[in-house]
Amino acid sequence: MIPTAPQAGMVLHYSFLWKHEAERGQDEGVKDRPVVVLVLLAEGEEVVVAPITTLPPEQGAPAIEVPARVRAHLGLDADQSWISIATLNRFVWPGPDLRPVPGSNPGDALYGYIPQKLLDAAKQSAMAELAKRVPGLVVRRTED
Repeated sequence: MIPTAPQAGMVLHYSFLWKHEAERGQDEGVKDRPVVVLVLLAEGEEVVVAPITTLPPEQGAPAIEVPARVRAHLGLDADQSWISIATLNRFVWPGPDLRPVPGSNPGDALYGYIPQKLLDAAKQSAMAELAKRVPGLVVRRTED
């Protein structure tokens, strides 16, 4: 099931749209993946999420490594993973892009929660990137 209200630190299964995909005119991500809810906006009606990926970040790209213990707790692949801050998605909750976690009960989009320390590190990294005003850092998703 989809949680009725978002919370920072939730890890959800989501059709994440990368910056380069949005620049090509795509309106949906190519791959569904885990994402972390970083920030709640408009009293929880909108959220900003960051993707979790097993691809190592490019040199200098902002990313936070997800510890093995956290990956295991969430049921993610055992492969090394990172919370990428190179592209963020912003959408109205719950939006059409939440997906069921593979192998879960139908409609369950929630993997679980990351620890507060990891969430704080990801939020701090995101705030530093937002302060740089990088064009296209936040891809705004619509319900269309």
